[in-house]
Order: sequence, then C-alpha cells, then structure tokens
Amino acid sequence: MKFSVFQVSRRGGREKNEDRMGYCYTRDSALFVLADGMGGHPEGEVAAQIALQTISALFQRDAQPRLADVTEFLTTALMAAHHQILRYAADKGMLDTPRTTLVAGVVQSGSASWVHCGDSRLYLVRDAELLTRTRDHSYMEHRSPTMMLPERINRNVLFTCLGSPTKPVFDVTGPVILQQGDKIMLCSDGLWGSVPDDDIVRHLSRLSVSEAVPELVETALRKAGESSDNVTVIALEWETPDTFESTRGISTDSISEGVFASTIQSGALDNFVDDLDDAAIERSIAEINEAIRRSAQRKH
Repeated sequence: MKFSVFQVSRRGGREKNEDRMGYCYTRDSALFVLADGMGGHPEGEVAAQIALQTISALFQRDAQPRLADVTEFLTTALMAAHHQILRYAADKGMLDTPRTTLVAGVVQSGSASWVHCGDSRLYLVRDAELLTRTRDHSYMEHRSPTMMLPERINRNVLFTCLGSPTKPVFDVTGPVILQQGDKIMLCSDGLWGSVPDDDIVRHLSRLSVSEAVPELVETALRKAGESSDNVTVIALEWETPDTFESTRGISTDSISEGVFASTIQSGALDNFVDDLDDAAIERSIAEINEAIRRSAQRKH
C-alpha cells in the first residue's frame, strides 16, 4: 500500500479539546479513526480516547497482517468501544456516562470500508467530485420531507452516540474500490459545521492532503470566530506511483508481517494534549519509521 496522510486537531474557542484522532497500519491494512467527545456529559475526551485505544488494540490483534472480515471488524470494534466506555463509567461510579461520536475507516486490498456513529463525518472525493459522505445520525439529517421541524433546530442534536445507556445506532459502508488519487477525509463537526461540502470538495480536489487540510481547518476556525468548536481532521490520498515519492507518503511494501505502526496514544487516560499540531504528528511518524527500520534490520 502507498498513501499520503495528514492529520491535525485544533482547540478553537472551547475550554478544552475533546476530539481525538489517529491511524495505524500493518503491511496489508490501515485503520483511520476520529472521535469527538460530546459536551454536556462528563469527560468527553476520555470517551473519545477510550474509543480510539479500543479500536486500535483490536486492529493490532486482528490485522495479521490483514483483517479477515473488514465489516465484521468495524462492527465489533465499535461495539467494543461502546462497552469499554460504559465499563469506565461503572468503575468510576459515574451518574452520567462519557459519550463520543465515532468514524473509522479501513483501507485493505485496494478498497475502503467505514463505520460511523453520530455526526463525525467521512468524505470520499474522486476526480473533483464528492463520491459519497456519511449521513449524520441527527434529527436534521434524518428528517423526512413531510416532517415538521422548528424553524431553528440545533444541528448538534444527535439521536445516538457511543457511551449512551442505549445501544448505539451506526452505519457500515463499503467496500468501495479505490482509484489512484482518491482522497478520504474524516472530520469532526467543527469543520463541516463552518465549511460547506462544496468548499471541502474544492480544497481536496485541487491540493494535496498536506495542503488542503490546514487550509480547511484555518477556514473553519476563522469563519466560526471566538465560538469555534474543536476542529479535527485526518485525511489520506491513495497514491499514484509516479507522484508518491514527491509527497510525504507512507509505503508499507517493505514492512514485515509482524510490524504494527500507530499514531494513536496508548498511555494513561489522564494524559491528554489539548492541541495536536503537525510537529507532534511528524514526531510520531518518525518514531514509526524508526521502528520499521529496526524491524527490517533484524529481519536481515
């Protein structure tokens, strides 16, 4: 596999950043995850972190070096994350549970599949057009043409999430066969709430992901102003062989079967960072590449 990837999370005007994102990969499979801890409930950042760590751990266990059944993995991993959040709340004796949205995608065998719960989105852009995007689990997105709604309805009102007392509602999509140059973007509502879909597609179409994502994030923060939500994005481009070397890309072709690489934090749950900038991500990638290099040396 060859792909370029870029991710960034900004706190905006909020007191703290409850978004979490990251990716991990083996030789034959890659996982991209984004979670947006929900305000109005305690410890949203913990719910988001638990979701990422749970799914990453299951991916490391099951991708040997590829997943046997991607759809089954996505379904099982989402429900496992949900139950881990409930377990955390029970262990802490919490009266209200931490909650989070989730969107997770797997790229394997030249195809992409994804699962989502809530209003964190996945966009798939091909040839300057929006091929598809996820449909939010909100009353606004699921209203029927004949449904009467108040003139001013809060777009943030969701009817499902991870960590709620009821079983989460979620959708699994794919596999979608990828074409060279396809771009997949996962984002929190802090981005799409301020930047229309047409603008998102235009940026992703004309720029590399390492250029498009920072521009989109800055646009969202500027348009939302002081009341800006957290803005978190992770995007990848399915690379063409002739342009791969000129981009900040990842090639898994030389990775041995036993290597697992991840940018998802796996430390103590109270060790959170409010802003994850590109420098931090570059350090993570450098550590991953060093681990791959050491693994290749041991192999030879």
